[in-house]
Amino acid sequence: MRKANMIPQTLVLLALAAPPLTLTAAEEPLTYDRVSLGYGASREVENDTLVAVLYAQREGGDTARLADEVNKAVTKALERAKQVEGVKVQTLDYHTSPVYQQQNIAGWRVTQSLRLESQDAGRLGRLVGDLQKDLAVQSVSYTVSPAQRRTAEDALIGEAVQGFEKRAALVASQLGRSSYRLVSLEVDTGGGAVPRPVMLQARGMAMAAEAAPPAFDAGTQTLTVTVRGTVELQRP
Repeated sequence: MRKANMIPQTLVLLALAAPPLTLTAAEEPLTYDRVSLGYGASREVENDTLVAVLYAQREGGDTARLADEVNKAVTKALERAKQVEGVKVQTLDYHTSPVYQQQNIAGWRVTQSLRLESQDAGRLGRLVGDLQKDLAVQSVSYTVSPAQRRTAEDALIGEAVQGFEKRAALVASQLGRSSYRLVSLEVDTGGGAVPRPVMLQARGMAMAAEAAPPAFDAGTQTLTVTVRGTVELQRP
C-alpha cells in the first residue's frame, strides 16, 4: 500500500522544471491600422566657437633633452594663452615614439599638444599667430557652442513635431479616417555638431615670428532634428 501512494522523484523534478504556460495567439493583444512615419526639420546655424590645436615636437637621440625642450615650449605657450581673456586652454596628448630608419630605431620623437577654444575668432587668431613662433598648428576648426545648439534644437523640435502631426493627419485623411492616436514618438537631434575645418596654409608648420596672424571665416553648418513615430488610425 505504501509503494502505491509514492510519487516518483523524477516526475516531481520534471514538473518543477517545466516552463510556464504562454499566451496563445488568440490571447495576445492585436493591433490594427498603425502607420509609422517621420518628419525632419533643418536650419543653418552660425558657427560661433573656434577650436585650435597646436603642438610642440622635437626629434633626436636624447629623450631627456627632447622632453625638456617640449615641456618648456608648451609651458611658455600655456602661460601666454592663460593671459588672454575669453580663451579656454587645455593640454592634450603627450607621447614619446621611436623614429625608425631601415627598421632600426634611429632616434625618438617627443610631442605634446595644446587645445585653445574661444568664441572670439579675432582674439584667438592673434593668439595662434603669436604661439606659432614656438608651436606648430595641428588643426583649426569651427563649431557651434552648446548654448547656441540647444536654442536651435529647441526651435527645430517644435517645428518637427508640428510637421509630424500635420503629416499624420494627412495620412489619416487620405485613408478615410477622421483622426489618429499617437502610439510612440522618437526625437533624434543627430548628436553633437560636427566641427567645420578651417584650411590653413601654415598647417603642421611653425611660422616665422613676423608672420601675420591667420584669418578665419566661421561660416555656418546645418542642424537637423528628426521626429519618428507610430500612429494608430481611428476606425471609420
